[in-house]
Amino acid sequence: MTENEQTRAPSELGYEQCRDELVAVVHTLEQGGLDLDESLKLWERGEALAKRCEEHLAGARQRVETALSAADESEQD
Repeated sequence: MTENEQTRAPSELGYEQCRDELVAVVHTLEQGGLDLDESLKLWERGEALAKRCEEHLAGARQRVETALSAADESEQD
């Protein structure tokens, strides 16, 4: 993960980038040793990344459902 990725808004990141950064955030928080302000800032970043990952997955799920629905309709014709 580059420093540039850490400063980019989660909305600008793809699923894999969000996921990878989220894994790094969790790892850093689990290691401990950060002061309270740093921990809270990192936790907030992790929450934003997790939300964006969920949005990416929801979009992918919708695309699959749409494709399956279209396939079902074409088979019925």
